[in-house]
Amino acid sequence: PPMDIAVRALQENAHRTGYEPVKGILPLRKAIARAHAERDGLHFELDNIVVGPGSKELIFLLMNVFNGDIILPSPAWVTYGPQATLSGSSSVLMELREEDGWRVTPEILAEVATQKCTKKNKLLIFCNPDNPTGATYSRDDLQALIPVIREHNIVVLSDEIYGFLEYSGEHHSLAELCPDRTIFSSGLSKWASSGGWRLGFHVFPNELSELCAGLTHAASHTYTSASAPIQYAAAEIYENVPVCIEYSRHCTRIMSAVASFVCSELSRCNLKFVPPCSGYYVYVDFEMMRPCLAKMGITSGDVLFMRIMEEADVALLAAAPSCLRPLGELTARLSFVDFNGAKALEASRCIPLSEKLPSDFVTRNCERAATGMQRLASWVTRTMGN
Repeated sequence: PPMDIAVRALQENAHRTGYEPVKGILPLRKAIARAHAERDGLHFELDNIVVGPGSKELIFLLMNVFNGDIILPSPAWVTYGPQATLSGSSSVLMELREEDGWRVTPEILAEVATQKCTKKNKLLIFCNPDNPTGATYSRDDLQALIPVIREHNIVVLSDEIYGFLEYSGEHHSLAELCPDRTIFSSGLSKWASSGGWRLGFHVFPNELSELCAGLTHAASHTYTSASAPIQYAAAEIYENVPVCIEYSRHCTRIMSAVASFVCSELSRCNLKFVPPCSGYYVYVDFEMMRPCLAKMGITSGDVLFMRIMEEADVALLAAAPSCLRPLGELTARLSFVDFNGAKALEASRCIPLSEKLPSDFVTRNCERAATGMQRLASWVTRTMGN
């Protein structure tokens, strides 16, 4: 559930009906800058912040105004590919590898930039922490990418919407390490449990002021400005840093506990996966089931995951083609956020943040996620045994 201060702030600002500045109201941009300076050490200039109705809309507008190749990761969030297509931009696919933890590596990025890209300017869509894999990047991981970014004239859209949800509590950003080439993207949706509020923002460096101006012009002729009540309420949220930290720390340790339970169940039935480090997704590989599935006439992810939904009552998203994976691949994004968040949050708040959650926390407080995973593991085990 959203924070109490969020609900109260929205109620108190519901009377606001005017159009606001395209880049967002000044109190909100100040609060965003202050919150990120305090929480992750990033320093933003107010005039370089552009607020919109969700970071999703801003990413789409950026693709529209950018003149060059767009580098899309694979696997990827389901919207990046369609947005690139709708924008009419030239896009190239960057195949990531399970053995690298589904992370972008300098070698892979350099190969794409030299062998696939044809234009001088390049925009890398970089999701950190990642959807759909839950992968995150260490400081060393990010440092290793910077020489390639500079050598090949790459601008990075760093989508960090899950940044406040890293299980370790330690998040590293390219906006800190390579600020002149990085557009920082975030918003309220994930960490503040406010997806329906549609409030996101981009932060540009001074070196990319022309891109900032182009996106701002596009914004003025599309969405005009983010909703006024939402902006004023969001400003109050970002201003209350201690409340936000307490809330997100509880949410993060709950999701970490659920992720551990999910990984345990996946291991029980011998499915391959890379343990997530943030958010509420895990990327699962069902390839080991292929010989067994072939005997059942199942050769694609779409058919496999429809069968699982029908027989185990568990829904998974086939990564091919939704996450830009090759057709025929048996991989899927599994979301484990389907549980009563209010109940889990109340239970977590009864336990000091300095202590670990009890071993039965997930089965007692996140029942739908727990039983869903148990059904999935049982279905896989039963199917492999037949």
